[in-house]
Amino acid sequence: MLLLKNGHVIPGAGAPEQLRADVLIDAGVIRAIGADLTSPEAEVIDVSGHIVMPGLIDTHRHVWQAPLRGVGANMDMPGYFSVVLGRALSGYRPDDAHFATMLGAAEALDAGVTTLFDWSNVTRTAADLDAVASAYRDIGARAVVAQENPVVIDSALVTSARAILGPEYGDWDTSVRQIAEARELGLVTTMHAGGRLTRRLHDAGLLGPDLLWVHMNAVTDDDVKMLVDAGSGISVTPLVEAIMGHGSSPFGMFREAGGRPALGVDVVINAPGDLFEPMRDTLRTFTFASAGSLLDAVTIDAARAIGMQDRIGSLAVGNQADIIVLGGLSHLAGVSECASAVVTCLGRADVDMVLVNGEVVKRDGRLVHADLRSLRETGSGIAKRVLG
Repeated sequence: MLLLKNGHVIPGAGAPEQLRADVLIDAGVIRAIGADLTSPEAEVIDVSGHIVMPGLIDTHRHVWQAPLRGVGANMDMPGYFSVVLGRALSGYRPDDAHFATMLGAAEALDAGVTTLFDWSNVTRTAADLDAVASAYRDIGARAVVAQENPVVIDSALVTSARAILGPEYGDWDTSVRQIAEARELGLVTTMHAGGRLTRRLHDAGLLGPDLLWVHMNAVTDDDVKMLVDAGSGISVTPLVEAIMGHGSSPFGMFREAGGRPALGVDVVINAPGDLFEPMRDTLRTFTFASAGSLLDAVTIDAARAIGMQDRIGSLAVGNQADIIVLGGLSHLAGVSECASAVVTCLGRADVDMVLVNGEVVKRDGRLVHADLRSLRETGSGIAKRVLG
């Protein structure tokens, strides 16, 4: 049992900020939020002068690529398919998948990302899947592992989704069958797309809230309306989309149409592994009533996109205790609203504490279950071998 005392709480999901409040956590669940809470059984952690808010949620990342950080700074899509999805991926063994996932998850936690929707190209065998799932459990991160042929995982931290080529890059009939199979299993299906087949999918009755579309840089206003009406999840990865020539970000189009787009990192071969930069990049591209409104795209709207809005994405009684504690704004915390300042001014270095499922995985600025230096050394060896 933990009691976070005297924090500046940003609950998310439209709830007002609480300038001074406590958060009581028991058995991985938020039990109470309010002023002057007490519990004789709880470990008390004083978070005065700090922001307390939901953990960040990355709705699209190829986590296995963590060891390859920076290798594609100027890489185009053909180069990515050849070097990363070709040469590098073919060289991965189950042990590599384990350590790469450990590294990617550790770097995410360090940046306040408590949940990763992992498009896991590397889970080609049962051994690969075991290696990836055990890595998340060892590091203490929450993950949804999306695979082409999913094995249903349902543990406290690791669950499943289906990752498919989709009709824009693969066969139509195969895509229809894969979506139907995932629906029978109650799984989210995710696919990369530009949006050009939205009308056909709509007319076939295939759109729905259990589909997570990634990128969608070629959508029209009519496409956006159909997707918003269907409640489909949208993951925009603005930095990678700009670097690799996907096209203009559709984030603003979805927001203006009443949609709730989410953000993701995608690949660290040419982008940082945190969600502060995608928020700021989106802020530079579009005009928002409040910079703080972008926090929804990495919390409650992200949770909605991956089908977990009833458990994570906001600080509410009964939700899982996925929480981050941020420093750097002690002169504002407890005095004025801080959500916009979090978006515009903070970053990885300001993430002081991270909790996942009620367990502290980062404290006083240091990860509890991982040594990043050691993991990066192992990752460096993997990168050198698989890239030749």
